[in-house]
Formats: sequence, structure tokens, C-alpha cells
Amino acid sequence: MDITITAPAAQPPTQYAHSLSMVIKSFKGRRNVDIHLFRGAWEAADEAGQDWDVLIAAPPTPNTDLEGSRRIVMESFSDEERDRIINYLKEQYSTRLTAIQSTPLTFPVPAGLSGLSQLEPGKNVGFIEFAKIPSYPLDIPLMGLYDLSQHLPIVEE
Repeated sequence: MDITITAPAAQPPTQYAHSLSMVIKSFKGRRNVDIHLFRGAWEAADEAGQDWDVLIAAPPTPNTDLEGSRRIVMESFSDEERDRIINYLKEQYSTRLTAIQSTPLTFPVPAGLSGLSQLEPGKNVGFIEFAKIPSYPLDIPLMGLYDLSQHLPIVEE
């Protein structure tokens, strides 16, 4: 399994600065499926404690919705959370994963984006709720987003 952790070039303006993804060898009839990991919930006090004027770029128009951009930050992970999640994935899924990747967010986050939790599941797009897995030991509300349409089927039809 290839594990790549890219360090930020400078000290991030918030502890929630790391994105995570993993590649599952075989998932729902597809091979090498990218799963974008994110925090599915957070404390309101944690969100209120962020300096949003620094974290999100000035909106291009006064009507630009900032909710999605705020979610992108809050859905990300701290150094400690990232490391705990990577260790969990290595221990639990080492034979099923081909890669784990962590990259830092770029600040300020552009205004007007959508968070991963705002996407709607459908025929090919869905969520993995790790907290529903009986053996999931972490206190982090970890979620994963996948899009099967981006990956080849294991068996050609």
C-alpha cells in the first residue's frame, strides 16, 4: 500500500487543514475506487471558533454562499486525526487498499464551493459511514464519498 502525506508549505491558519483519500482495490463491482474521506459532523463551538475571514477568500459577489466553503474546512482533519485515521486504515484494511493520500488544503479556500457532505447520493455516487461499521473504533465521525462512474467495472458487460 502506498501512503503519501504531503506536508503544508506553511503553518495552516486552522487545525483542520488536511484532506484524506484512499483507493480500494475492489468496491461494488469496480476496481481501484477513489474514496474521498471527510468528517461527517462537528461541534458548533469548533466551527464558531474559526477565523472565517482568514480561511475563506472574499466572495466574488455579496450573494455568494459561504456555507459550502466553511464545510470544506470543517470536513477536513487535524494532524492528529489524520494520523489516527491512517493508522486505522492501515491496520483494518491493509489488504484491500492500494493507496492512502493526504494533502493540505490551500488557504484561503475559495468562496462558493460545495462541501462533500452536501453532495446527493444517487445511482453511482454514495457515502460510506464508518461509524456504522461495528468494528470502527475511532471517535471521529468519518465518512467516505465515492463515484462509481469514474472507475472501470471489474467484469466487462
